[in-house]
Amino acid sequence: MPMPKSFQAFMSQLRETNVTLKDYVDFPKVEANVDRISMKLHQLNYLIGQADMAAAVKNLWRENHTVFSVLGILIAIRDKDKKKAINHIGETRLLTSYFSSPEDVIIFLDETGLTRIFQTRQVKNLVDYVFGIEVGLDSNARKNRGGHIMESIVSNILTENSIFFRKEIYCTEFPLIKYALGTDKKRFDFVIPHGTTTYLVEVNFYSGGGSKLNEVARAYTELAPKINSVPGYEFVWITDGIGWKSASNKLQEAFTVIPHIYNLTDINDFISILKS
Repeated sequence: MPMPKSFQAFMSQLRETNVTLKDYVDFPKVEANVDRISMKLHQLNYLIGQADMAAAVKNLWRENHTVFSVLGILIAIRDKDKKKAINHIGETRLLTSYFSSPEDVIIFLDETGLTRIFQTRQVKNLVDYVFGIEVGLDSNARKNRGGHIMESIVSNILTENSIFFRKEIYCTEFPLIKYALGTDKKRFDFVIPHGTTTYLVEVNFYSGGGSKLNEVARAYTELAPKINSVPGYEFVWITDGIGWKSASNKLQEAFTVIPHIYNLTDINDFISILKS
């Protein structure tokens, strides 16, 4: 059982961010995304500087109509997003439907403004242009990496301390826990066996506030007693981030119910338990 600690001390230790410089852009992913369509982008470079864009599109269509399948990324839209737009007569169309004929491609280029961009040569090379777009899209996805970054930090701490753990384990592996949780098919970020106790661990990081934090705190406040009631199992929550300052009331409630709750500053208290 961990030693009692001050909630005020816990709050004072919360970090503003868990992001390092290498986390801002995943350049290997950006490079892979660009490489995958680079040949088509090179062919689309034919359109740059063309005075008669309609004629140029038709010429390229006859040569290789598949190159137009990558037009969506030129306005920072991926095919998987299934984005739609209203056309001039009020019909709702998938953006990808504009890539099925040269006439529709011309409409797409004209109405998105790409025709003017191409004709005025504001873009010199579409491979470089898309590289920039991919960097932007990846940086927008950074907020979704916060949890993964936190998992990586905790994983490194455990590894550096030679502590055995397993990642992303479903409660179905533990019949008693499955029974205690009922219909909730919970997946734990880490499972750490230590002596006669198995620690089921959740980790997260919140640099910004929002209603989600209250929901998370409430969910773990309900989850922990169910797990801790099963002999040989303990629930552990490792969380951090100044976002909790906007949800401190719910976090404090959880603090009184969950014995094993840590941040990145006092996680060493948990490590000490695991190494004892």
